[in-house]
Amino acid sequence: MNVFGVDIGGSGIKGAPVDVLRGELTQERFKVLTPHPATPDAVADCVRQVMEHFGTPAGPVGATFPGVVVGGTTRTAANVAKDWIGRDAAGLLGERLGTPVTVLNDADAAGLAEMHFGAGRGRRGTVIVLTFGTGIGSAVFTDGKLVANTELGHLELQGHDAETRASTRAKEEEGLKWNHWARRVERYLAHVEMLFSPELFVIGGGVSRKAAKFLPLIEGVSAEIVPAELENNAGIVGAAMAAAAATGAAVPASAA
Repeated sequence: MNVFGVDIGGSGIKGAPVDVLRGELTQERFKVLTPHPATPDAVADCVRQVMEHFGTPAGPVGATFPGVVVGGTTRTAANVAKDWIGRDAAGLLGERLGTPVTVLNDADAAGLAEMHFGAGRGRRGTVIVLTFGTGIGSAVFTDGKLVANTELGHLELQGHDAETRASTRAKEEEGLKWNHWARRVERYLAHVEMLFSPELFVIGGGVSRKAAKFLPLIEGVSAEIVPAELENNAGIVGAAMAAAAATGAAVPASAA
């Protein structure tokens, strides 16, 4: 079964139809830049543009959001316009697209995909999926069950919001070399490990494609650390999984 997934990020909005039983994109994803300011109406227009690239697919749509999402309403907005706070995102996108839309936290969506089809598949205990990009997203799983909206990118790290120090954006804006950035990531992972004692870290986001440049440099963490297998498609896949589950479609049992 194909369900459309959209991943709304602080720098880009991308989407594609997804085979939710296989966890695979059925067409090459299409991406547009996130508008600035990233207001609800402007972002909704971009989501519609992404969908229309594929001929306005029929059926349910899943969409991620870079912040806390409760019952389809966005509660925080760290990397988009503050107008999103308290907004019925599911209702807004559903009206704009003309089809039911399920909205969830972006890292939670990526985590769902990695736990069912990627690097976390079959793993028990505590697994933490971290997405490094404009910010740092987190998805925490205990024996395969998601603890939603953890937002561990906003933990304090050396007096700063962690994502302002260890995100991919911080690396780019400060012109950090891989070894310097890896030390920051290591300090962040060590802090998260101290709080949650995970057996496994899965490192996602676009930077996961370059895992060989920095993961071998991280030594001060006891937990196993692996790159995401779905790389930067995980959010799209997880969004589609959530939409399929919300509409009662056949999805992997633990996705619901």
